[in-house]
Amino acid sequence: MNVSVEISMYPLADEFIPAIQDFIDDLNAHAGIKVITNTMSTQVFGDYAEVMRIVSQCMQKAHETTPKAPFVMKVLNGDLSPQAT
Repeated sequence: MNVSVEISMYPLADEFIPAIQDFIDDLNAHAGIKVITNTMSTQVFGDYAEVMRIVSQCMQKAHETTPKAPFVMKVLNGDLSPQAT
């Protein structure tokens, strides 16, 4: 089953952009998922189990380097990526 995840990170720090960029870069380092980023959030598409595993790993790494960083996430079963049919 495919999944679409919309996720936003809100680091509670004065210098928040580097932490967000690191998180996005970590997601993009995985070839098995599709990642689309805009000014408000990042969307991740792919196989449910793989997406959730990768997102979880990347969130854990972000929390280890930026301890106070809430995430807001929406998960939808199905692929809503622009190229999906």
